[in-house]
Amino acid sequence: MSQVNLEIGRILIVDDNPNNLKVLSGVLRSTGWEILVATDGEGAIEQAEYSQPDIMLLDVMMPGMDGFETCQRLKTQRGIADIPVIFMTSLSDTVDKVKGFSVGAVDYITKPFEQEEVVARVRAHLKIRNLTKQVQVQNEQLQTLTQTLEQRVVTRTSELSNALSELQQAQAQLLQREAKLEYDAFHDSLTGLPNRAWLMNQLQYLTRLTSHNEDFHYAVLFADLDHFKVVNDSLGHLAGDQLLKGVAQRLQVLFTQKATVARFGGDEFVILVEDIEGVKEAIGLAVYIQEQLKLPFKLDTHEVFVGVSVGITLSSRDYAHPEDALRDADAALYQAKKQGRGCYALFNPAIRNLAITRMQLEGDLRKAVANLERPIAPPEFCLHYQPIVSLATGRIAGFEALLRWSHASGQTIPPNQFISIAEETGLINPLGSWVLREACQQMHQWHQQFASNPGWTINVNVSPIQLRQANLAQQIADTLEETGLATHHLKLELTESCLLETNGFEAATLEQLEVLGIKLCIDDFGTGYSSLSRLHDLPIATLKIDYSFVSRIDSERDSIEVIQAIVALAQSLGMDTVAEGIEILTQQAKLGDMGCEFGQGYLFSRPLSSLVATQLLCQEVQALCLGTGR
Repeated sequence: MSQVNLEIGRILIVDDNPNNLKVLSGVLRSTGWEILVATDGEGAIEQAEYSQPDIMLLDVMMPGMDGFETCQRLKTQRGIADIPVIFMTSLSDTVDKVKGFSVGAVDYITKPFEQEEVVARVRAHLKIRNLTKQVQVQNEQLQTLTQTLEQRVVTRTSELSNALSELQQAQAQLLQREAKLEYDAFHDSLTGLPNRAWLMNQLQYLTRLTSHNEDFHYAVLFADLDHFKVVNDSLGHLAGDQLLKGVAQRLQVLFTQKATVARFGGDEFVILVEDIEGVKEAIGLAVYIQEQLKLPFKLDTHEVFVGVSVGITLSSRDYAHPEDALRDADAALYQAKKQGRGCYALFNPAIRNLAITRMQLEGDLRKAVANLERPIAPPEFCLHYQPIVSLATGRIAGFEALLRWSHASGQTIPPNQFISIAEETGLINPLGSWVLREACQQMHQWHQQFASNPGWTINVNVSPIQLRQANLAQQIADTLEETGLATHHLKLELTESCLLETNGFEAATLEQLEVLGIKLCIDDFGTGYSSLSRLHDLPIATLKIDYSFVSRIDSERDSIEVIQAIVALAQSLGMDTVAEGIEILTQQAKLGDMGCEFGQGYLFSRPLSSLVATQLLCQEVQALCLGTGR
């Protein structure tokens, strides 16, 4: 029987983004595969019926018919229903991933693409596809051989015996291949653990068992490694793979027969515990996992420490599908991460409500940010400005721009509820660009309106996520040129922890900002552990003393000592200081006596709309003209 080249194939790429089509086509065509393309769901199905591709790479988020609906329709079409579909998506939510598998997908590729990963996944599924075809051909050949042997049985008994022996050998080989295919289909190729497909099948079985036996319970522990990205970024993906193998081996040793560890994907593992006694046992297992994974891993010459966050859910008759248990375990995992790394959280219905609320808020945030670029309605975002005041003269030295979101429902969403979502989703980049442009434009307008201004500055907060943009410095330079604001009138505020964690692109961006002459302001100073050498090397002009120290200045000696140390440090490095959260006159007086130059807080003013801030500046300028001060 002839062998089929398992890597020959025709690939259909479906994506509405021409750049994605171009990049993927180039990568896959260079591997020797025939490439077909389509830009929407309808075109994909027509192309599949006409060209009969071996694999389809299907984008989830497309206008009109999205990837999920396209896959569903494909699986109902005779002749093309068996084409393997690999989803391409930037979605990371477990519910969306599970939905993809429920409509018939065989795998996921996450955007942005890693070329080696794309090629490897396509090659793997292409091999499975061609191997399946080869098995079908061999089955047909075996059937033909059997019929021939039966026709010759009467006259050629001895030949039949030999032929039967050959047939048995061929069948044994076929069974071995089928067993290997089945094993590969339900096990992770890197770690050897059961994979997501096995997990879904087993959860389906346990869900049915629980519905018929009220005394049987199981638990799902969703575990995610902490700081795994740091290992990949610093030591490389081979070291990351080695770490995943080490984690898998350690987890396998920890558990008895009733607990099975599966690799869900990436650095996520699921521990499925059957016939569990109760919540205490599940929590005990989570704590045990965390303790064992705190021990160091040896990666070649490096000793690596990782932690793990765990979300826990117990079986319930409300779980009609395996996706339900995974959804709740993943929601609990998200809560564990919010509590801090190395924590566990037990699912309760409130967590699900929080997850739903967050999902809705993320959707609304995406719409609101998109409207900033393509306005179809007045923007929901606006800036408020809080004065930064000279403690010696009481005069305004500048403002901090503070983002506000007036939700379409009429509610005002606090920044602490949506900024973290913007950072997680990458929306902070376009949102931050808008904030910078609005703030610079407003300050330039004030400079033109009040020609006698004493050089007011505008402080704009920058997220650590924004610093990872390779072209951030150029974006800021372009914004300054566009708005007409001079470089020395802009200060960028970074948190102290952000300064401490910068590396790679971030450090290069800070150097580029220094070349442009843009100064930095370190927010919440005194709450982190900044390196003094970094303070000296970077273009830092201002240290902001955290409000937690200012609020205790009248009651705690330690706070006074910390403030004095910060002021002394700033003076020695040629920087000025701003005290945040000043609310009473005694705080202003003590801070001034300690040498702190500037202050910010409700004693002077709450954050103001641009209109009210303009009125305040009118009063300021009039007072300066009269020579009366404030």
